Amino acid sequence: MFKATLNEAHWLTDSIATIGELIDEGVFKVSKDGISLIAADRALVAVVDFKLSSSAFSKYELDKETQIGLNITNLLSVMKRTSSDDKLSLNLSDSKLEVVLENASKRKFSLPLLDLGQEEVPPIDQLEFKAIAELKPEVIQFGIADADVVSDSVLFEAGANKFGMKAEGDISSAQLELEKGNSSLINLKSDEEVKARYPLDYLKKMIKAAKLADSVTLQWGQDYPMKMSFKSGDKVQLSFVVAPRVSDAE
Repeated sequence: MFKATLNEAHWLTDSIATIGELIDEGVFKVSKDGISLIAADRALVAVVDFKLSSSAFSKYELDKETQIGLNITNLLSVMKRTSSDDKLSLNLSDSKLEVVLENASKRKFSLPLLDLGQEEVPPIDQLEFKAIAELKPEVIQFGIADADVVSDSVLFEAGANKFGMKAEGDISSAQLELEKGNSSLINLKSDEEVKARYPLDYLKKMIKAAKLADSVTLQWGQDYPMKMSFKSGDKVQLSFVVAPRVSDAE
């Protein structure tokens, strides 16, 4: 038995909207701590790590830990039917997940559970990063959008006192720089010069989670995977790990 009610539906709807950009099905783990999902895209270029705390729900009832296999595309279609004032409830029964939206009316959707095996996911918990930068979301949004004008990848750079993003095309280039002390660069830690390049088609999808958080934390290393994390207090955390473009790295 699992029943839960979310008064602020956007924690779930905004998360699923971003997750759905990368994966089309996944197995959600439901425990006393909340709902979580770890899944890789089919090309194994990116990994999604999602956690929605049980404390985000006004009602959360669970008799035993369980797993829910869902088609993310179908779930997203339902999530798109929510409005900002809707109260969202989840009810697991008879091999189906019932989603109830309540406002001026009460609307119900039923989604079938899928029998999905746990697919292989790269061991992201074993990654060791050399650089950490915490920035305001709009900075990364602008940097990614600027880079997309001239190239299909962007180089992230970090040093002891400076963070940067750089993209170069055949005839054009785009560059963003922030030095320590800038209010948009909340935190920066790098004991050495670190550079790595990442595919913009993935970053453009991941950055859509910016609406969930007041800041974005980046962790990466020299020609090494990057972890991009969006967190809002202790309610929701959505992180992505994306592989580098080593062949293009400078």
